[in-house]
Amino acid sequence: MKQYNVGIIGATGMVGQRFATLLENHPWFNVKVLAASPRSAGQTYEQAAGSRWKMAVPMPAAMKDMVLMDATNDIEKIAGMVDFCFCAVDMKKDEIKALEEAYAKAECPIVSNNSAHRFTPDVPMVVPEINPEHIEIIKAQRERLGTKRGFIAVKSNCSIQSYVPALHPLRKFGLKNVLACTYQAISGAGKNFETWPEMVDNLIPYIGGEEEKSEQEPLKVWGEIKGNEIVKATAPNITTQCLRVPVSDGHTAAVFVTFENKPSKEEILKLWADFKGVPQELQLPSAPKQFIHYFEENDRPQAKLDRNLEGGMAVSTGRLREDTQYDYKFVCLSHNTLRGAAGGGVLLAELLAAKGYFD
Repeated sequence: MKQYNVGIIGATGMVGQRFATLLENHPWFNVKVLAASPRSAGQTYEQAAGSRWKMAVPMPAAMKDMVLMDATNDIEKIAGMVDFCFCAVDMKKDEIKALEEAYAKAECPIVSNNSAHRFTPDVPMVVPEINPEHIEIIKAQRERLGTKRGFIAVKSNCSIQSYVPALHPLRKFGLKNVLACTYQAISGAGKNFETWPEMVDNLIPYIGGEEEKSEQEPLKVWGEIKGNEIVKATAPNITTQCLRVPVSDGHTAAVFVTFENKPSKEEILKLWADFKGVPQELQLPSAPKQFIHYFEENDRPQAKLDRNLEGGMAVSTGRLREDTQYDYKFVCLSHNTLRGAAGGGVLLAELLAAKGYFD
């Protein structure tokens, strides 16, 4: 496979740090640029992020002495040094939209972890195993932007990465109503227990904007390209409740679902076991061999035990049983900063690379 030079925009934040660790020994992608805010620009990565390094593994040695570039003022220079960039910045939504479009118009493709462009009609929001065909909208986006290479592709919110993969193979039975209660780790807020001691022995029953994302984003993921835009699916009806819980990593969801045509439990389990997407078919470097794992034990999946399954890129399910109000209920888990954030971004970039979008 061809080698690509890449940049990380927002390299000092938690997701940026995760990108750095995932890309350290990547077989296709070589990190050539680290960029951050103007206040960090000019410092080495170690100077800027060393004291607030949140990863369990050390800062990549090859990146420690890299001098951070200015993410907002060095766009043209960065675009000339890389084939594409990952973006995970902490800015206002309108500022992120403008920044990512500026990179795209400078002919630097952007693979974004940010939410700003998720509902831009011609920006694909991709879970690679579920809707890889949505990257075909990039042609229309390039026409709108007036670019030859530049574009923006985004990954979906971390909250939907556990239950949407589990529901996706079941769409053949007609998903009708879905209730999902998510129990989300503190790393989803860019925190750990040292920086957020208030979360020890605590639960917060509100995460700003999360329920709206969790209800609407699946419909775009399950939508279809019509003309120059992605049109959202009209079903199922989804309602969610999102809670912040005292867990370091791993988002869990309790899911209740009603079908147009109720399947048997055995049919559901077989679909989960057999499901493979394009990343598995292409054997992309970050793709889990088995996307959906089912645990028979009543006390699984557990965040501490199962979040790192297949490098944190697999989805764990368990406790599938019939319900008195809905047809079925089950529990699922995904690693929110791997499958749900940087890892999902890297997998999306691998898909785009394999399909020639960076060439």
